[in-house]
Amino acid sequence: MRPQAKLNLSYTIISAPSTGIIGKKTAEAGQNVSPGESLMALVPLEDIWVTANFKETQLRRMKPGQRVVFTVDAYDHEYHGRVTGIGGASGSRFSLLPPENATGNYVKVVQRIPVRIDLDPGENQDHRLRPGMSVDPKVYINQ
Repeated sequence: MRPQAKLNLSYTIISAPSTGIIGKKTAEAGQNVSPGESLMALVPLEDIWVTANFKETQLRRMKPGQRVVFTVDAYDHEYHGRVTGIGGASGSRFSLLPPENATGNYVKVVQRIPVRIDLDPGENQDHRLRPGMSVDPKVYINQ
């Protein structure tokens, strides 16, 4: 193979920045792509965490570092982790169209605050957890 042909062939190989599973693939074989064009969504499975939306009344004694045990609806397995962060605002504050409760009557609505839970090392070795799965977390606040 000529040197120019080898060089041209090397331009056809696209390497992923990390390991994971491909989701939402938009590229097809034989398609011309431009630099910076999005070809697919890559879901990394090495650094998985859980975002649990707790009611604001459930956060009174919750803090980073507390132990968490949770189950996933899809599997009969118990996972372990730690609270690593509590969100800065409720989910409604970050929504595209925040709710406007201007009915004339004051109705208190309990908001939900996102809490990040990182898995303990080795908890997802089988790589079965996926983004969007429903979990049932239990935070141990007596520590």
